[in-house]
Amino acid sequence: MASMPLEREIAFTLKDVSRMLGTYADQQGHVLGISRAQWTVLVRLQRHEGLKQSELADVLDLQPISLTRLLDRLAENGLIERRPDPNDRRANRLYLTPAARPLLERLGKLSAGLMEIVLAGLDRKSREQLLHNLSIVKDNLRAAINRNATAQEAATV
Repeated sequence: MASMPLEREIAFTLKDVSRMLGTYADQQGHVLGISRAQWTVLVRLQRHEGLKQSELADVLDLQPISLTRLLDRLAENGLIERRPDPNDRRANRLYLTPAARPLLERLGKLSAGLMEIVLAGLDRKSREQLLHNLSIVKDNLRAAINRNATAQEAATV
């Protein structure tokens, strides 16, 4: 079998790692009765409470209808609340409820254990270098996406 170019191997490995990390997170979240998608929403809101639903959809790269279902479920479980946006009558802002805090603490511990397993064999310096390199890749992708979006907008005008 012919070997693939290094760059292609990197692309496939990034995709595989992302998929496998998601699968493992799903397995771990199941212990607490929460899906990876719900876990992700709660953690994003913990970092940025008060986001509009549309802003959260953009951050999570989700379709608004998919996010609405997730938010409905989290609200029904008493973990988030929607509050009217004082500057936009059509919008709501999203906040965690006090009931979400203990769950997020448990999820944080679960996440720490999960990442210790995932990063086993990498010392602190290697982990820092991995984060640095992935941040560069992320920035490169963000810039390329923004350039493409700008070019597409210009082409439609």
